[in-house]
Amino acid sequence: MNALFSNQACAPRRSVIRTMAVMAVVGACAAAGSFAVQAAETTGRIFGHAPPGSTVVIGSDEYAIQRSFPVNDEGRYLATWLPVGVYTVTVLDNGQPLARHPSVQIYVDRGSRVDLGCAGARCREVAAN
Repeated sequence: MNALFSNQACAPRRSVIRTMAVMAVVGACAAAGSFAVQAAETTGRIFGHAPPGSTVVIGSDEYAIQRSFPVNDEGRYLATWLPVGVYTVTVLDNGQPLARHPSVQIYVDRGSRVDLGCAGARCREVAAN
């Protein structure tokens, strides 16, 4: 009867339970890591130049998204974590469109350069298209 309640009888069972718990934790960590890798591999970015102080709006009809990005004092902008697809890039100055680039393709884990440098009437002409 003493053997039934002794710690030695439970030792092999504890070892098996501990091993299974460690395997479960390792498996969960591996699965979580693979999701992060997949997410990194299915996005891209758009970058380029535009008039300083303006706003670049990037939209996709495919994903029904529209995001705005400020242009810094050096005239640069960067849009990251965009799902792979086709986008329209528009530069706005005080809410008014200056230039528009339709059909900008985003590739897996790559960047697409779209420069929106405008010189007077040329920007307004491009925005009308």
